[in-house]
Amino acid sequence: MQTKNEKENITDKINDFVQRNRKVILITTCIVVFIFIGLIAYLVISDSLNKKAIAQVELLNEEFEKLRLDIGDDFYAADVNALLAKLENFTGNKKGFAGSKAWSIIAHIHSSRKDWRKAEESWVKAASTGDKTYLGPIALFNAAVAAEEQNKLQQAIDYFQQSISHRFEFPDAPRAQFNIGRLYEQLGDTSKALEAYRFVLINWQWDRSDSINQNILIWQNLARRQIIEIEAR
Repeated sequence: MQTKNEKENITDKINDFVQRNRKVILITTCIVVFIFIGLIAYLVISDSLNKKAIAQVELLNEEFEKLRLDIGDDFYAADVNALLAKLENFTGNKKGFAGSKAWSIIAHIHSSRKDWRKAEESWVKAASTGDKTYLGPIALFNAAVAAEEQNKLQQAIDYFQQSISHRFEFPDAPRAQFNIGRLYEQLGDTSKALEAYRFVLINWQWDRSDSINQNILIWQNLARRQIIEIEAR
């Protein structure tokens, strides 16, 4: 046990250290406080800007919904182009949900116009900006569809695979996996097609009591049918 004198000696040493280094301690404390206040301010401002961006992109989405059915109509071409300009101006260097949502709307417009090259590019940007949101895998799936429309089958397979392995769980993953098998069939690689179809059967289990996942059964049945057809050839 420490004696009274030993305790007093330690206290004296601490006091002496503080006195000799009080300027450094004061500066360090001020820096820590400044950083903490700056961090709080950054988080508050960032949250405010994010909410504002989401509100803005929702207004743009409302404009899109009003034009959705008329995008292919030349009469509304000027209105659609004006909306595209607003969206492209909005995206800038935005990340997160708002940026991804804006690029998704742009991609929908290009898809409706059958401009699959621009649609693919826009979906990829939507996936990149929304990588930390649930929009990421959805955008990758749609990028695959756009790539397939251009007959870029291997690229489409890569996008489908990325949507399945995304950090956010993708509800349509069994469908994406089935499409991988279908595309490998088109490429004439029956070995990889069989592997992809079997992956659907092995990795997703259908729960009869879960209505949300009942579409898994559809893709399992289709995969099973394709396996039988390939093996019967």
